[in-house]
Amino acid sequence: VEVGNLWSTAIVGANLSLAVGAGLTAKIKKTRRVTLCFFGEGASNTGAFHESLNLASIWKLPVIFLCENNLYAVSTPLASSTSCASIAERASSYSMPGVSIDGNDVFTVYRAVCKAVEKARRGEGPSLIECRTYRWEGHYVGDPRVYRSKEEENKWKKKDPIKRFESRLIEMKICSIKEIEIIHRQVKQEMDEALRFATGAPEPSGEEVMDYLYSPSSEKVT
Repeated sequence: VEVGNLWSTAIVGANLSLAVGAGLTAKIKKTRRVTLCFFGEGASNTGAFHESLNLASIWKLPVIFLCENNLYAVSTPLASSTSCASIAERASSYSMPGVSIDGNDVFTVYRAVCKAVEKARRGEGPSLIECRTYRWEGHYVGDPRVYRSKEEENKWKKKDPIKRFESRLIEMKICSIKEIEIIHRQVKQEMDEALRFATGAPEPSGEEVMDYLYSPSSEKVT
């Protein structure tokens, strides 16, 4: 929270309401902060989505609603749950700009978000950005992924955003292939160390079961 990263919630779409609250706080306190809310296309069919966009628009809150449209809500394809061709089209119902972009292009996403941030800081209210992307793996461990074809998966894997970003950086002479290889090794080392720490850590004790459930001022339940 101290660095502006609010926690997630297991309730689909519930974070949209939290984003509106954060945006309202920023507007009241005049902090110039902008709230960036991530959610999937499945959440765009919840009541919280429409309620949140409506309030954010009415109050002109500095909120960017960023939809990661990976085509499947768990195993339900977008066409089976949404009648509109694009999630971004829904923005017009709430008098805010909505754009649908290539979510696998880092530079495209960066430019779209920067434009929305500038708009929000001018006091012109929220924006909706739909990032068209794909979930490579299953929605959960053991997901057989029978709801989509291998051909579809392979097509999207050719649009790997990391590899595309690396290619652009090399083309722009920002870094070399060797420097990218070094970064890959450093990241792998960091992940390996984190895994060793997690697997080697002792199991939590029963005394810690109530930790972080209540605010420090609240009495612990015994």
